[in-house]
Amino acid sequence: MQFDKQAPSLRKTNRMAGLARDWRLYLMLALPIFWYLLFCYKPMVGLIIAFQKYNLFKGMWGSKWVGLENFRFTMQMSDFSYALVNTLWLNLLGLVCGFPVPIILAIMLNEMRSVGTKKVFQTLLYLPHFLSWIIIGGMVLQIFSPTSGIINATLLRWGWIDKSIPFLTDGPHWQATYTLVGVWQGMGWGTILYLSAITGINMELFEAAKIDGANKMQQIWHVTLPGIRSTIVVLLILNIGQMMNISFDRPQILGNAQVRKFCDVLSTFVYRTGIENHKFERATAIGLFQSLVGLILISGANFITKRLGEEGIW
Repeated sequence: MQFDKQAPSLRKTNRMAGLARDWRLYLMLALPIFWYLLFCYKPMVGLIIAFQKYNLFKGMWGSKWVGLENFRFTMQMSDFSYALVNTLWLNLLGLVCGFPVPIILAIMLNEMRSVGTKKVFQTLLYLPHFLSWIIIGGMVLQIFSPTSGIINATLLRWGWIDKSIPFLTDGPHWQATYTLVGVWQGMGWGTILYLSAITGINMELFEAAKIDGANKMQQIWHVTLPGIRSTIVVLLILNIGQMMNISFDRPQILGNAQVRKFCDVLSTFVYRTGIENHKFERATAIGLFQSLVGLILISGANFITKRLGEEGIW
């Protein structure tokens, strides 16, 4: 009984001692917490605009409440279904085609013996991640343009094709080009994450595999991949949670009027119907819809992952 009475006071003393010892770390943590509160949580108050007929002059506290009318009106628009399907399809293509690439590249870089060559390839892979989509859009136009693009001009000059390949003017061709460019731009960043995970694997496991007679492919399959499995699972869950979200700049820059039905996604739809027409309540309604569906997707992926015996993200 005496021990039970002393336990809370001991825990409090330990917390105070830890706070006194690590106060510098808590002070450093205060800045990012303040940033999240100011820029991530405080704006959530504005979600009530999605349930109002928003008036810019009256503000969100003086605007008329309309309930779910903005959601019904927006989802009944003809362009909404195209934008929703395109968003899911393009994200699915990016996940299927782009998710394995950083894993393969990280394993290949890890197996390189020449440090200099490894650094050169790492730099070449990381560089596209730091290029803006404006620059990448200009490069894509110079390479894939049906009339003056390098690929079509070269293939026509060599006589390998009879007419230009419509990389940017035909829907399916545009989606394939969009996906490949996205994989090229993002594979370097993913490679960094997987390389970091590979370096954390105990080297004694590789030595034991060599002693048992495992060749290089068997070492990769039985040691490397299981060693980074938790990282793969976490990133896969996060990518599934982003299936409803898609950046604005990439489809806006790479798209054009000829492939509007294939390149119009939720972000461009929100910009066109909500921002350009000053219907901020509709833009907010679509954003809230995306967030809710994304939460359901990431929760479902995390649940399935844990049911399969893996560690989820919570």
